[in-house]
Amino acid sequence: MDDALKQHGAFSWNELMTNDVAAAKKFYTEAFDWEFKDEPMEGMTYTVVKAGGKDIGGIMAWPPESGEMPAAWGAYVTVNDVDETARKVETAGGKIHIPPRDIPGVGRFCVFQDPQGAYISAISYSM
Repeated sequence: MDDALKQHGAFSWNELMTNDVAAAKKFYTEAFDWEFKDEPMEGMTYTVVKAGGKDIGGIMAWPPESGEMPAAWGAYVTVNDVDETARKVETAGGKIHIPPRDIPGVGRFCVFQDPQGAYISAISYSM
């Protein structure tokens, strides 16, 4: 990942959550000529999206506890400290939906909703 994307406040990753990863891969290959690399992770497979040979995002299946959620893209913003950001979000009137947690080999993230209802994720990279 480009170091500029690891700077505090930068949009750094986009991720599709879907109930049909195979169909999403087929669609985005046809639409954008994206390439994919499946990465085994604990309890799941994560698909890294590549454009021009660079990692630009990911695709994953909704976790079982999500029920029948519609497919949705989400954005990650790099922060220096996810836990501090989560505290600031709550102070500013936002709502934490996934509290800060680690992604082994990647970093730490959280998902929150701003006061207007939009969802976004914050991430601090360990690499």
